[in-house]
Formats: sequence, structure tokens, C-alpha cells
Amino acid sequence: MNKQRLDFLKSIEQKWQKKWSEAKIFEADPSDKPKFFITFPYPYVNAYPHLGSAYTVLRVDITARYKRMKGYNVLFPQGWHATGSPIVASALRVRERDPKIINTLRMMGIPEDEIPKFEKPEYWVKFFTKAWRDDFKRYGLSIDWRREFYTTFLNPPYSKFIEWQYRKLKEKNLIVKGKHPVVWCPKEQKVVGDHDRPDEYVGIGPEKVIIIKFKDADGIVYPCMTYRPETVYGAVNIWINPEGQYVLAAVDGEKWVISPYLINELKDQYHKVETIKTVNGKELIGKRVINPVTKEEILVLPAKFVNLKIGTGVVMSVPAHAPYDYAALEDLKNNPEQVEKYGLEIAKIKSIKPVSLIKLEGYGDYPAIEIVKKMNIKSQEETEKLEKATKEIYTKEYHQGVLKSVYGKWAGKKVFEVKKELVDYLVRQGIALEHWTLPSEVYCRCRAKTHVKIVENQWFLKYSDQSWKQKAHECIDSMNFLPESIRDFFHKQIDWYEDWACAHKGELGTPLPWDKEWVLESLSDSTIYMAYYTISKYLQHPEKYNIKWEKLNDEFFDYIFFGKGDPAKIAEAVSIDTKLLEAMRKEFLYWYPVDLRISGKDLMPNHLTFFILHHVALFPREHWPRGIGINGWIMVGGQKMSKALGNFIMLRQALDWWGADATRFAEAYAGDSGLDDANFETEIAERAVDLLYE
Repeated sequence: MNKQRLDFLKSIEQKWQKKWSEAKIFEADPSDKPKFFITFPYPYVNAYPHLGSAYTVLRVDITARYKRMKGYNVLFPQGWHATGSPIVASALRVRERDPKIINTLRMMGIPEDEIPKFEKPEYWVKFFTKAWRDDFKRYGLSIDWRREFYTTFLNPPYSKFIEWQYRKLKEKNLIVKGKHPVVWCPKEQKVVGDHDRPDEYVGIGPEKVIIIKFKDADGIVYPCMTYRPETVYGAVNIWINPEGQYVLAAVDGEKWVISPYLINELKDQYHKVETIKTVNGKELIGKRVINPVTKEEILVLPAKFVNLKIGTGVVMSVPAHAPYDYAALEDLKNNPEQVEKYGLEIAKIKSIKPVSLIKLEGYGDYPAIEIVKKMNIKSQEETEKLEKATKEIYTKEYHQGVLKSVYGKWAGKKVFEVKKELVDYLVRQGIALEHWTLPSEVYCRCRAKTHVKIVENQWFLKYSDQSWKQKAHECIDSMNFLPESIRDFFHKQIDWYEDWACAHKGELGTPLPWDKEWVLESLSDSTIYMAYYTISKYLQHPEKYNIKWEKLNDEFFDYIFFGKGDPAKIAEAVSIDTKLLEAMRKEFLYWYPVDLRISGKDLMPNHLTFFILHHVALFPREHWPRGIGINGWIMVGGQKMSKALGNFIMLRQALDWWGADATRFAEAYAGDSGLDDANFETEIAERAVDLLYE
């Protein structure tokens, strides 16, 4: 790659980008042409854009340019997202002089004397909205910049729009106040939504499990947390991590052996808990407990797969139907030295036999044993294989499994048909209790380990409402999806959602209008903002249109989005010209609905699902979304983009190294394989510089 050629190409890019701006060719207003409204999810403004963001937004830009060439009047606007806790948490870490965040800012090229300014959340918003705008302009995106805005109370007209939206939802009884399990940060004392956590923990929420009480001769409880309480009939031993640190705690008047990580979760779900003492896992090995259903005495045995950060740290072993249990039991049987180390008798271990509970077509008496052997799993440490085996057996047994005679009156019935009845029975007998937990570790952006808390007086979006779900299903049936395969995902996601905690405390955002100590969280204030784009060119420039933000009211938005009310009276009440109000209404009617929303696959489970739900809740059918396009993530050189691997590339770096056109060429060349990840190759970008010059 020749630097002289690169500099020449950059000069051409700058020349035409300047001409585009001066000619205002991407500023779209209603006309007699057919319209096409396309959007890219507004990005979170706490860092510079990287190649992943650039890849997705390029697909939006290419589509927008193509549609213009086909004769469409195209609206491609852009906004910025600042709602939530990440910016607040980062600002706090700068104030505390956290070396990690300070180093992150330095690595981004922030001058040393400017770093103290990042102690204020407002400065993060100001700095990075400008950075994103500058980079997107250099990238040559065909955006109507008149419509640009950012979220939170820092932008009063957008906040007014969000307040209006939530008052409408409340009028429809789609927001309720109540008691609900949420992901909770014990450090920041707040609900942790998807945008309040690192990407790897997005989409993980509270799940209902059952705790079954196994007791020793002294009445001490060994509580086993399980998704499959019906299999307690086949529990033949208990697993403890011998290297773990447990606690003996008083829980609701009983003595429990549990992981210390469970204490806060129990307390936050109405249990009275006091720690008595710490117990080494090794001390528990060889103890004997009673299976509360079969009344048989079983051993407490060692297993390394037990993770004290998930569940109680105590696991019941059902080797006939749980691949992990069979693998761990075989590990012990094949390792006499280890058995003797814990003072156990190898003969006793070898005498432990699996108990067949569930008949499953295509399998013999012991499905877990069969799949472990079939997959050639040799140890409990082969976690990837074991996870796959577990998922397969658990799913098949739940949907297709038939209970055997050991279950008495439930024998001959399918697991899914009687599971609830079985659980109710165990709870009534005092053998078990229901509990909410997380299926895996989840960390807040503040780096604290989260747990499930039952919160009271919390505001929720009633996503469990069946009539709301039905409308969403109808919308999905009417939409275009790219790729088509994702349609079924959205149907399933709509069915999966229960009520959603829509407001948090101590974050940036828009206060809940009727309960201002709560702030609407980041996924809940970003559902219908595409409608705001249609009028943002007016509201974001009040000086030009003589608009007084503080006077905007619900009647104003009702008229624009629903055509409700007398425009003359409304205009007088909010002190704007009637013709301007009518122009805003016409602008909305011309552009809506959204024709295509293009996003990365990470937003499918939450934002894009909420995008559908909120549109069907608030707007008539003719204004429901028409299409969603999804792409995978971007890899660099065949590997996931990562700072640790040294292949993390910010958009501004790419623009410096190769210019806009060569970067766009390489991003487009990276591929478009639906949900599959694309592969950006730096060699292609370098070659593109020469090809474009020639």
C-alpha cells in the first residue's frame, strides 16, 4: 500500500463529503416520491465506534443509497444512546481513580489533562457523541444529520417524548407495580438490565428452580438446587466440591450447608439467614444424608464440577439421567487413590448403582450413561461435551419422557404433564421450596457478582400480557425478515418474556413521570424512538422553529402520532404555530412505519423484541414495523475482535490507515451470511487502496 496513493484517495473523499454536506443531499423531507425509512440502532456513547459497529451501519448505508438510486425518498437518521448505568459507573470509576478505566481512556488516546473531565457522566455523553458523529461523517454515511439527538433528561424534548410514551402504556394497564425477581447488583443496590452488564452476560435472567432438602442424622440440611426436582427419586449420592469453602448457616430456623455466594440471594428472597461458621468442603466428604423421598441413606462425595458461584454448591446426583453425575461417579470409581484420600471405601463407591426413572424412546434404562458413552466422554472435566449431552437428555426427557413405576400414581405420565403437580407435592411435604436464581454467573458493569432479588414496589412492563403477545405475533407474521430464519426466533422470544423491570435508580435517563425516584432503564426508553426521528429535525432545533420545550405536553404528541385533538387549540397551548404542528403530523404520516431496521444479532433477544412489542401496544396496525435485517459480528483475520488478541480496530483507526472507501470495501467484502460472523481482512483493505487508486 502506497501512502501517496492513500493521501490522494483521502483528499477525494474529503472533497466529496464536503460537497454532499453543502448540497444537503441526504436531508430527506416529504415529497411525492415513494418513501423508504431505514434505521440503525443508536449506539451507546461510552467509547469510540469499532469495526463491528461500522460493519452493521454500512449495511444500512448501502441499502439507503441503493434505494435512492431506485427512485425512493430515503430517510436515514441517527441518534445516540446514553441511558443506563454504564456511563454513570465509568464516571464513578474515574472519580475513584480506578487504574483499569484510566488505562482504558489512555489507550483510546484521551489526553492526560482531559481524563479528569470524565468524572462527570455528562462529559462522557458530550465527548463520545461528537466522536461517533465525526467518525460516521468521515466514513461517508448518508445520514440526515438534522435529526440527530441523544437520550436522557439531558435532552428535554426526547425526555418529554419518553414520558408521553410511558403515560400511554400506563393508561393501557401495560405497566404495573409489584413484586418480582430481578437481577440485582449488591454493590450498587440496583436492578441490572442487559445494558448494565458486559456483553457476555446479556440475556441471562432469573429462572425458577427447586431446592430439595437432604438431611443428615443431626438434622443439618444439604440443600440441592435443581431444575429437575422430579429426578430426586433417583438421587443416589450428593456432590460437594472438596476444594470449596462452604458455610454452615441458620436459614429460617434450620441449619444449612451452603455456598457463601448464596447468602445474599436467600436474604433477598425473604429468608432469614445468619452465618454460623465456615466449613471446608473436604470436611463434608463421607457424611451421610437421607434422600427425603426414598428415605434411603446416601453418601456425600467429592466432585470438581460443582461450582460454588452457581446455586447452593450442593448437588444431588442422578447418574441414570444426568451426564455430569455419571461422569463424576465414574471418575471416582476409576480412581481408588482419590477415594482413599477422602477416607472413603472404594467398594462402597462401586456399589452405587443408577436408578432408572424415566422411559425415553430410543434409549435404554439409563439415557445419561448411553449418551456419555456415545459421545466418548472420559471425565467430568470435558465440560463442553457434558453441557451438550445434558441439554439433549434434559430436553428430550422433559418433552418425551414417561415416568416409570417408582413414581406411583404419576407412573405412565409424561414429565411435562405432571412436573408442576410433583413439585407442589414436594413443597407441601416440606421436602422442597421454590427459589429464583441465575443459570450462570452474571456480573454488573461495576464488576460485582449479581444475584436474584425479589423487589417490591418495582415498576414492570407487563410483557406477560397474552393479548399484547398476540398482537406482537401478528406483527411478526406480517414483517419481512432478513434472514427469514429469524422469524421463528422472535415468535419464541415473545412467548418467553415475562414482566420486565423497566425502571431503575441512580442512572442516566428519563425519570418515570409519575414516580420520579425511578429512571427508565436503557432498553425501555429505546423502543419507539424511530417515531421521534420523524419530528426531531423540529424539536432538536427549537431556536429555528420557536419551540418551547417546557410546554410540550401529551396532547402535542397525541396529535402528531395519533391525529387526536384540535391542532389549533393544541398549538396555542404549547405556543407553536398551527401550521408547524400540522407539518409535524404530516411528516410522521409520510415516513412511518419503519421499513427496515438493521442490527447486529446481539439485539435480537431484547431491543428488537421490545421494538415490536411497544409498536403494537401504541400504534395502529398501519404503523407497525415492516422489516428487520440481522447480521453477525465482525471477526478480524478469522478471530473474534479482541484487545487481548491485538486485533481490535476502532473505526477511526481504520479510516486513518486505509481511508473511508477502502475500509467500506473491506467491510462489504467481509461477507453477508445472515447470522454467521463476517471476516474483515486487513490485507483486503490495503489492496483496496491500490485498486481504488488505479
